[in-house]
Amino acid sequence: MLTLKDIFKSLKIEATDERKKLISKAFEFAKKAHQGQKRRSGEDYFQHCIATAKILAEIGMGSKTISAGLLHDVPEDTEITLAEIKKEFGKDIHDLVKGITKLGKIKLRETKEEYLLENLRNMFLAMAEDIRVVIIKLADRLHNMRTLEFNPPEKQLRIANETMEIYVPLADRLGIGEIKAELEDLSFKFLDPKNYNELKEMRDTYYKEGEAFVKQAIKELEHSIKKKNIKIIKIYGRAKHLSSLFLKLKKHEMDIGRIYDLIAIRIIVPSVADCYETLGVVHRKYRSMVGRIKDYISLPKPNGYQSIHTTIFGPKGKIMEVQIRTQKMHNEAEFGIASHWIYNENKKRSWKNYFRQQETFTENELVWLKQLREWQNEAGRDNKEFMEGLKIDFFKNRIFAVTPKGDAIDLPEEATPVDFAYAIHSEVGDSITGAKVDGKMVPLDYKIRNGQIVEILKSKETKLPNTKWLDFVKTSNAKSHIKKQIKREEEKANS
Repeated sequence: MLTLKDIFKSLKIEATDERKKLISKAFEFAKKAHQGQKRRSGEDYFQHCIATAKILAEIGMGSKTISAGLLHDVPEDTEITLAEIKKEFGKDIHDLVKGITKLGKIKLRETKEEYLLENLRNMFLAMAEDIRVVIIKLADRLHNMRTLEFNPPEKQLRIANETMEIYVPLADRLGIGEIKAELEDLSFKFLDPKNYNELKEMRDTYYKEGEAFVKQAIKELEHSIKKKNIKIIKIYGRAKHLSSLFLKLKKHEMDIGRIYDLIAIRIIVPSVADCYETLGVVHRKYRSMVGRIKDYISLPKPNGYQSIHTTIFGPKGKIMEVQIRTQKMHNEAEFGIASHWIYNENKKRSWKNYFRQQETFTENELVWLKQLREWQNEAGRDNKEFMEGLKIDFFKNRIFAVTPKGDAIDLPEEATPVDFAYAIHSEVGDSITGAKVDGKMVPLDYKIRNGQIVEILKSKETKLPNTKWLDFVKTSNAKSHIKKQIKREEEKANS
């Protein structure tokens, strides 16, 4: 059973008294709110909240984000309102919890069209408004996936599919490699159990056979690197994630002997210069495989990943991959955007200086990383302004509104309920009599704001569009349908 201590032990940022006090307050508040509630597994519901907060602590998030993780289900599942959370914890935590509550209403419908999926991912980011909301939602989903077996089979499939199509690409987009890989493997387990189980057995057997060689190689490499007076922050072995292994195997006719990075040794050293020097040590100790050296430090991957990979013939000729990187590169590979909180909170250095010290950037780096760098190039921006700058401004001319069932509707700015109705179906548009936005009645020329839930009220009888609607609708779809219906009626009247 998880406790408050587990969250504190997982913190990557400095555990100051102020931070611990805030997290403790959120812990007790959420515990009391969820008292008596149980999950399908039979455990206390509050265990899910602690697990979500623990994941956020593990990836380096700050105390406000961790607190919001503890509180994320309170407005949805208890009597306590968002207004009470605002009163107790302030605007920032209130906005994060509100954002999570809003995102919780979105569901993936039965669709495989890539443009719809991309639209849904974009909507997810646009509606979140603050990137921390997406990160909390990823942590929430990760724990739900870890406990998915307690759900009915049809729900398992829906949630696993939604995770693979929406959450895995989002984690990838934010560069959070650890969460992306685990979500992918957990989805794979439920979507394709036969291949998952066969592959797991194959990988585990192969890794077990090579484990002794990995331990020997680690011992020998550690000795050789230290002899060169290079500090080793960490050196360890790891097995390849199952989902990415399956994709590779399909390219190699399912021959596991042709997968050279199934067994890998990871070496973390202090500086970029140490990375290259360590590479030299590795190659002097073991023969490298020709054409298998990849320098992602000088040429990072499109998502910003940096590391040196080399394939070697280890002890007794066993083929294995060696990955060499700095701690910062490792944090960014594992935690993506979340890793930047660790630097900001622990090093007390300004974001402006941090981005000035960054190594190489490529033209293909993540959109958010470019955005962050642009913010930091503005003169005089301090950490407070940076936190405000976490708002996601990539969707300035579009809004996303949601139906009561959770379907996302993509609209231009200043769109109205009439535009929304026609975007659902022409018949819905033609028969609209009124609209509710976030549960309150609004006029038909109301300008919908990003992330609002819109309910269309319809007439049971056949109804004609009102010509006055043409004065305020924004979409060409709505305009053309209204004009078409009016023209049809005029033709009927004149015939």
